[in-house]
Order: sequence, then structure tokens, then C-alpha cells
Amino acid sequence: MSTLIVLLPPRDPAVPSQEWQLPELPFVLLDKSGRTQRAGRSALALLPRATSTVLMVAARDLLMMPAKLPPLRGPRLRQALPNIVEDQLIQDPQTCHIAVDPQPVAGGRQLLAIIDRGWFRFICEGFSAAGHRSLRAVPVTRCLPQAVALDTPAEVAEMVNAGEPVIAGSASVATSLPGVAPVIAPGVASAVPMVAAVLGAVVQTAPAFLLEGAVESVVVNGAPRVELAIARGVQGEGLAVPASAVNATLSALAGAAPVSLYMLTEVPGNEPSLAATSPAKLAAYVHGASPLPFEQLARRALTCRFDLCQFEFASQPWRLDRATLRRLRLPVMLAVGALVIAIVGANVQWLMLSRQREAINTQMTELLLNTFPKTTVVLDAPDQMSRQLQQLRVAAGELSPDDFLSLADGLARSLAPVPVNGIAALDYHDRRLDVTFKPEVKLDADFAKRLARNGLTGAIDSNTGKWTIRNGQ
Repeated sequence: MSTLIVLLPPRDPAVPSQEWQLPELPFVLLDKSGRTQRAGRSALALLPRATSTVLMVAARDLLMMPAKLPPLRGPRLRQALPNIVEDQLIQDPQTCHIAVDPQPVAGGRQLLAIIDRGWFRFICEGFSAAGHRSLRAVPVTRCLPQAVALDTPAEVAEMVNAGEPVIAGSASVATSLPGVAPVIAPGVASAVPMVAAVLGAVVQTAPAFLLEGAVESVVVNGAPRVELAIARGVQGEGLAVPASAVNATLSALAGAAPVSLYMLTEVPGNEPSLAATSPAKLAAYVHGASPLPFEQLARRALTCRFDLCQFEFASQPWRLDRATLRRLRLPVMLAVGALVIAIVGANVQWLMLSRQREAINTQMTELLLNTFPKTTVVLDAPDQMSRQLQQLRVAAGELSPDDFLSLADGLARSLAPVPVNGIAALDYHDRRLDVTFKPEVKLDADFAKRLARNGLTGAIDSNTGKWTIRNGQ
């Protein structure tokens, strides 16, 4: 199955919800074997369709914090989460969507990711309306190259007591920033290595900022503002800072902890340009950053197990939402129309056949009354006509095909090679003739065919060996 991976911009808190608008989004489309099919930048409505869609949520939109959770599941846990995090939020927790990381952290706690529910609903409904049914959303900080780090202060303390040094990782992925020394400070918690990435210039999400003046709004003192994603072990955060202040900001945040810094490169649609926000220009402000290709960032999103689409946002491809109903409207209308036509056609045919039946019954009744005017009650015209004709034949002295003599005459003409003295008994009752042949008589296979040529039908009873002969007309 194919997979579409999309990098989302952060929400601008100054833009009201009625003016939210997503700009062109960078994406990578992978086939079922993991090969890159397409890569580019496109508006939401023009993104390629895939079996599953993975969204990388901006770090600035998420607050990630560990918390001790009660032993609850499902809707009851969802109701309890706002009460757990309300002391850590300025915003009303009831207006936030809170997702729980399935992987527990130290101390029996679990990591929570908090995002504005209106913004997250705007994103999920937008992608669902565009035809992306199977959605996953992961924090972009979980997609950064992770240094070989210790996630808990207790593990760091054990290494310090053992006299082992704490480093930021292998030399291939760790980059020490100028002015940041990789040593252990007295505060053990500050020794957790930090991984940071410059994900490009700030992108506005309001229609007014998507015009020609958008570049000026993200430039401060000649330096563009950039998106900075920071990961500390399993936790993450995001900032929007001037490009010239990235190194100083990370130095202040990291303290004595080692820092690995990356810069997002090879973003689809950001081919070499002379704009102030191009990666080549940003490299002049940010020092000591290793390149992070966009495709590498996207592929790491596939391995992230922390799906933000939980509770009411859980992916349900079978759910009949507006987008699904809109796509199924024409097939449903065709099916309903076909059903109505079938019902109407069946009723029309039934009415036609009913009228034909009434006309035939009327004709048979008229024929019976015209032939036998003395008939007073007509219940079954064909049966009454047959009985009246039989009575006329008997009154005229004619033999009936069901009489003994007629059946016996037809039997005699059908015996052929069977000797006449081979019959042991004849029994006539209920308009049929039961014939018992002597044990030594063997009937040939054509006996039934000769009966049929004489207007009779014969069947043998396997239990008694008797032949039952009736009029075949």
C-alpha cells in the first residue's frame, strides 16, 4: 500500500479560526515497497491520494509533558485527562486535544501531547474532506535523528556515579554548538542530550499573510524567523526565533547538555533560490548545523508509534462522514433509483398478469355457461367442464380413456413379445390399472415406450413388483 507523508505548518495564535488556511505543503509519496514515487509541494486539495497518510505536526503546536495517569481507558480516560493537565496550561484544557503516548516513560508515567482541538480538527477534517481516509499524525520532534541519549535523570545519575562520561551520540549525528560544552552540570537533569533542527522559515497560515507581504512579516532585523524543533529524549518543544539567534537560544536552553543541531534541506519546492528564507541563505545565520534531508525526516515518521489521532480523532475509514456521503451520493441515488424502478416494474407486471388471469377466468366461465346452461354455481370452471363432458360421454355410451376397458385395450396392444398368459392379476380402481406379472416373466426395456405410444403411462413399484398404468393424455 502507498503512504503519503506531509509536513504541516504551525498554527499562528494571532489568526482567528475563521481565517485559517493551509499553504502549499511539502510531501513525499512512497509505494508499498518504500520507494519514492513523488515528492513536491502542493495545495491540500491537490495532494496525491494514498492508502495511508502520515502528518508531521509542528513542534510549536504541541506541549509534551509526562504525567501519572489513573488506570482508566477509552472515554473515561479522555474525560479525566483535562483535569490532569489543567495546572500546566494557560488555555482552557477542555478546548485541547490530549493524546497519550503508548510507550511509558520512567516512574510509571506516560507522555502526553497537548494540541488545540480546533486547529487539530481543522487539519483532520480538511484532509478527510480531500479524500485521505486513513490518517496518522505524529510529532515532528519524534522524526528528528535521535542521539544516543539517556531519557531519565536516574540513568544519568547512575552513569555519573560510575564515572562514565555522557556524550551526545556518535560523531556521525552529533554536532557540538559553539559555546556549548558537553559536560555534566551539577543539575543531573540538564545532562539529557538535546537534538534540535531548523525546519525552515516561518510560514503564515492566514490568507492576508499569503500575499506578497508574507516575506516581510517573517523577517526580524534583516534575519528571517525560523521554525526550531527541539527534542529532549522522548519530549519535544518548538520555537519561532530569528535565524541569527538560533545558536544563542540553544546555548541558553541546553546549559551544559550536549546539542545536536540539524537544518532541514532538500525540501520539495525549495529548490535553489535567492530568497532570504532559502536553506542556503539560512545557513549564513545558523552555525554548526548538519544537513537533514526532507525525505529522511519523512521516513522517520513511518517508524513513530505515537499517533496523535486518538479518541474522537481516531482513524475510522468506515465512518460515514460528510466526505464519504458526498462520494457515495451518486451510487446511492443510482441504487435507490434502480430499486424504485424494480418495485414499480414488478407491480405493473403483477397488475397486467392479474388482468389477464381475470379475463381468462371470465372466458372459461362464459364457455361453461354457454355449453351447459343449467349450471347454477361456478366454482372451478375447468374442472366442472371436464366432469360435465365425462358425464356426456358415459351417457352416449362412449368409453372414457380412464375406463377399465380402455386401459386394458392399451395394455394388450403394448405387450407385444410378452405372452398374454404371463399376467397373474389385473386390479382396477381409482381410474388406474394395477398389473401383476408372473415371476418367470421378464419385461423388456421397451415396454414403457410401447405404453407411451398407446397413450398410457406405466410405473413399477419396486416393493411389490406391480405395474401401475394410467391414461397418459
